[in-house]
Amino acid sequence: MSAFSVSKLIVTDFFSSTRQASATTPKVSCLSLLEKSLSFPHSVSHSQRKIVTFVSSKSSEAEELPTAEDEWLTRLPEKNSPLYSHSLPCIEAWLRSLGFYQSREDRAVWLIEKPDWHAQLSLDVTDLYIRYLKSGPGNLERDVERRFSYALSREDIENAILGGP
Repeated sequence: MSAFSVSKLIVTDFFSSTRQASATTPKVSCLSLLEKSLSFPHSVSHSQRKIVTFVSSKSSEAEELPTAEDEWLTRLPEKNSPLYSHSLPCIEAWLRSLGFYQSREDRAVWLIEKPDWHAQLSLDVTDLYIRYLKSGPGNLERDVERRFSYALSREDIENAILGGP
């Protein structure tokens, strides 16, 4: 079950002032905390209702909540499916899972730094290009560029890219 660390709990009476309860950052289950704190009976009068605000911070001990990237990775088509059958968010999540990071200057360019080589991957309109950089580790005399059609499977492209120059 997902958990988070509560660093401050602010409880406000519906028609009165705010009280702050400083917590010692306990590890609290999201679901049980919300069920216990926020499920008010319908018959409660207005003066008894509370507004609860959680101010949370990540804790190294707290279990991470699923990210949007994790969701896109679960939506990946089969690895033998052609890359053109993948949505852009799925392709981006897949590239991140391989160790690529997106360029700040050009969102279609992705970079990776492996111990034996560095490369720049470009998502073009018709093809995927990878350029292994001579400026990286290894003994390349010049940049080596390869082009892959989006009709190739994700598995084949992944094996070819990670195989290096």
